Amino acid sequence: MESSVYAELVPPYIANLRIYQSGKSIAEVQRAYGLKEVVKLASNENPWGSSPKAMAAVHAHLEELHRYPDQAAIDLRAALAERYRLKKENIIVGNGSEGIMALIVRAFLHDEDEALTAHGTFTGFPILCQSRGITPVSVPLRDYCFDLEAIAERINPRTKLIYLCNPNNPTGTFFSRSAFDRFMESVPPRVLVLLDEAYFEFAQRLADYPDSMDYRHDNVITLRTFSKAYGLAGLRIGYGFGHPDLISSLWKVKLPFEPGVLSQVAGVAALEDEEFLAHTVAFNQQGLDLYTRELTRLGVQWVPSAANFIAIETPVGWTAQQLFQAMMSRGVIIRPLEQSGLPGNLRISVGKPEENRTCLNCLEEVLKLGPDAAQTR
Repeated sequence: MESSVYAELVPPYIANLRIYQSGKSIAEVQRAYGLKEVVKLASNENPWGSSPKAMAAVHAHLEELHRYPDQAAIDLRAALAERYRLKKENIIVGNGSEGIMALIVRAFLHDEDEALTAHGTFTGFPILCQSRGITPVSVPLRDYCFDLEAIAERINPRTKLIYLCNPNNPTGTFFSRSAFDRFMESVPPRVLVLLDEAYFEFAQRLADYPDSMDYRHDNVITLRTFSKAYGLAGLRIGYGFGHPDLISSLWKVKLPFEPGVLSQVAGVAALEDEEFLAHTVAFNQQGLDLYTRELTRLGVQWVPSAANFIAIETPVGWTAQQLFQAMMSRGVIIRPLEQSGLPGNLRISVGKPEENRTCLNCLEEVLKLGPDAAQTR
């Protein structure tokens, strides 16, 4: 087939779509720089591994891989319903929270509908919208946080879907209960609010954090995940809460038989592993405290975070790409945020104590060398 024919087959909004760029892998960096030891602090993964109870459940069900999973995920949804005092009809599960995000875009956005979000949030949402031929309207962040007042002002008769990420990835900031209350007073019932709470477990301790389970807005769908705090990123398990009528529409467009067998049993077991969750959250806070102290000492500006990562501003005299490359060549992978619309920032995931110290030592070394000397290694 001629390439021109391929071009005719692909809609312009797909042809012009930018592929989501994940963080560099450890193996990739080892090969590129000939390194034996590499610390990856770029993808907000749980450095403590996976919930032991979830791992035990996975091992116990390995012989079921020839069977299709429960299409309705009854056990997982029942466990979630019990945990959050909901009915199973309020819950949908899928391949990560982004998988459910894709269902929401597919089910509710079409034709001339408009989506609203922030400029400087999770890049998966605009990519999903653009795959439907819809480019979301992006409102600038204010102090690295969602500017809910400005977003509310942009609502118009075409507005169908608003995406909020709280805490926000990649900045780690969160909006308060009072701000969310005022915002929802401005949102018409016909407008769907997608509330991404992927980092909920790290923020729920904060007194002013608006846990969506304390609300019962009929036009809000909450997304959460097992990828972060529970350490199950490789199994891709996400879940969503919402009004039964909204959730039933998502089931209509959902692929059958996902999440898989091992993902479903791991999710049920992970919910029971309070010890692992408490350990993860406690050590994450210790890591954030270390970063804020040491970054301040090094003169690096940082953004207060309620998640399992911390965003920094590129030091004077550097570009984000220069600092990223200098750190990576020494075996520490962090994340430049140009793809997220924040070209002057980088994000550092919280690791184990020794990983955090390695990162900070490396950062101090390259900052002392300066951008030119640090690139030659």
